Amino acid sequence: MLAQSLRTAQISRSSQHSFHRRSFATGTVKGKVYQDAKSAVADIPNGSKLLVGGFGLCGIPENLITAVRDSGVKDLTVVSNNCGVDDFGLGILLKTRQIKRMISSYVGENATFEKQYLGGELEVELTPQGNLAERIRAGGAGIPAFWTATGVGTLFHEGGFPIKLGADGKSTVIASPKKESRSFNGRDYVMEEAITGDFSLIKAYKADRAGNLIFKATARNFNHPIATAGKITIAEVDEIVENGELKADEIHLPGIFVDRIIQAKTERRIERLTLDRGDQKDDSKPKTKADLVREAIAKRAALEFQDGMYCNLGIGIPTLASNYIPKGVHIELQSENGLLGMGPYPKPGQEDADLINAGKETVTTIPGSSFFSSADSFAMIRGAHLDLTLLGALQVSQYGDLANWIIPGKMVKGPGGAMDLVASGSRVVVTMEHTAKGQHKILESCALPLTAKRCVDRIITEMAVFDVTDSGLKLIEHAPGVSVDQIKAATGAPFQVDSKLKEIPQY
Repeated sequence: MLAQSLRTAQISRSSQHSFHRRSFATGTVKGKVYQDAKSAVADIPNGSKLLVGGFGLCGIPENLITAVRDSGVKDLTVVSNNCGVDDFGLGILLKTRQIKRMISSYVGENATFEKQYLGGELEVELTPQGNLAERIRAGGAGIPAFWTATGVGTLFHEGGFPIKLGADGKSTVIASPKKESRSFNGRDYVMEEAITGDFSLIKAYKADRAGNLIFKATARNFNHPIATAGKITIAEVDEIVENGELKADEIHLPGIFVDRIIQAKTERRIERLTLDRGDQKDDSKPKTKADLVREAIAKRAALEFQDGMYCNLGIGIPTLASNYIPKGVHIELQSENGLLGMGPYPKPGQEDADLINAGKETVTTIPGSSFFSSADSFAMIRGAHLDLTLLGALQVSQYGDLANWIIPGKMVKGPGGAMDLVASGSRVVVTMEHTAKGQHKILESCALPLTAKRCVDRIITEMAVFDVTDSGLKLIEHAPGVSVDQIKAATGAPFQVDSKLKEIPQY
């Protein structure tokens, strides 16, 4: 009787805890294994906060998402790196208007997401990708907040970013608040609060009946931290095995974090199937002027690589630069979705939906590659373990301020991982076209919302290469046939001309 009373008291105390943890449902459920996705999500009520794993379409719990849609639950707050595509993943919950607020880092190519936000239908709380991963990890670890240099001096620090727009797409109904800041060792930091949720929906490769999980390749991404931060965590897996069949030292996530498991077949749709077709490549189509400009920038950018560097390459021209790595130079490419040692695109038939880069393109590994979670990925970045970050820009100021994530009222892509990368302390090189439709992109001060202040070390365009110094821009290289006067006319900021000015080396 005494033991029963003590147990009753313990359960009572547990139920009063603000976060953890567990539902001991009975009925058709045997232990943690549920019959199907429908039964696993049946008790999710209206107004719930859902944390959903995945990166793009890689590693998303697609059957659980479909079951949530079919349940009709509404007014959801959903925390996920992005929101799928229009007709797959979390995008299907946007179509049915079951989501009230999205907390994510990247809008991406989901037209419904962008349209609903710009039309004032959807609340969107954007947050830098590394901050998002760490806020979730901190929530699962019981840490209420932390300090980070990511976002300092931007809208994410100063406040005022429109979380909800009016129906006119211009007025702000809900604005983000200003965040607390503090200086440590002479550097400014901003405080970010942890994220927890009512339910976590994740995708894994294998589970045993105890809830221990193994993830596959880059499908680990946000799934690992998200599993720890929900009051109830539901895992969708390809295979459930008996306890003991998974070796203890190969388990990625201990079962203590997992409450429910379902086994389900998945479509595993690939968002950007990118293949190395070798001899099948069609070289008969002439390159456009834009192709040649991008190629010229990428070739010059490749000269930034030094043997032994750990590098992160942004989408577009930066990724293209990896095709022109100088002979004798070996670098390790890091992808923020959880891959170090990124290989080339796969041959046809060798693609794997669980193996993508941060641009959602199919890739391969090389000898020495490793996989890890999004939280660990940004620990590498935030901890300044990378040597070089190569990324694009919409605008750069004469003092190295960077703007590359939003054009208010027109384009909302989100900060993604760029804010974390440029705040890390690694060398930052921007690759971009010198102008955009005749408009200057290198300016005295950026007109667009900032990604970070004074973070850019070098700018490479098809016309010139600038170093960013404490006193402003210094022109160090010019393209063949391009004069200093032409560069001045195409540049919206003053610059010094290096006494050793030379032509951009030709690949």
